[in-house]
Amino acid sequence: MAITTLSSRELNQDVTRAKKASKNGPVFITDRGRPAHVLLSFEDYQRLTRQRRNIADALAMPGGTDITFDPPRACIRARPTDLS
Repeated sequence: MAITTLSSRELNQDVTRAKKASKNGPVFITDRGRPAHVLLSFEDYQRLTRQRRNIADALAMPGGTDITFDPPRACIRARPTDLS
């Protein structure tokens, strides 16, 4: 992943360059030499903002009472241990 840094002026003069660079990694856009913005491809944005929820979070959401959750019962059996 390549990181590209452009000043605001460079961005304004060549937006196409910034868009192409964002396909290879984030583009940092600076104002007066300081990072101010980041340009990402839409795929990278989706990957970063994808929510990872667990089952407890999903069931606690509003409307979660409409979700039917009936997991199969686990069958756990003790096995003799061979200590030889």
